[in-house]
Amino acid sequence: MEQAETVLIVDAANVVGSRPDGWWRDRAGATARLRDRLTGIAAGGLAEVVPPVRVVLVVEGAARDIPAVPGVEVVAAPGSGDDTIVEVVRAHPGRRRVLVTADRLLCARVAAEDAEVRGPRWLTGATGHD
Repeated sequence: MEQAETVLIVDAANVVGSRPDGWWRDRAGATARLRDRLTGIAAGGLAEVVPPVRVVLVVEGAARDIPAVPGVEVVAAPGSGDDTIVEVVRAHPGRRRVLVTADRLLCARVAAEDAEVRGPRWLTGATGHD
């Protein structure tokens, strides 16, 4: 029996901003580096998330023009990143949806949609940057 695809949604601004590594000097570059670290997850999975995985990186602000790459979809928020993330969660009913963020209000909003939430450290540790 084939397993349904998990949708891993990454709040780019929140994950990038969770590490004081100078990201504020080049938000777009920091977001592109995060995107690139996510590329292997679609085929290889991640702790607690077995493949296949649909990886969706939600970007906003200065990082809005970051393009997608194979294995990572990029959704540019036209306004509120949080509202766009909730829309992405709602767009995949019936699938396991895992959001990576530390934003408490956003966590509550997606929990109401029966999505799971993991913190940035869960993701950055698994991608070798913690």
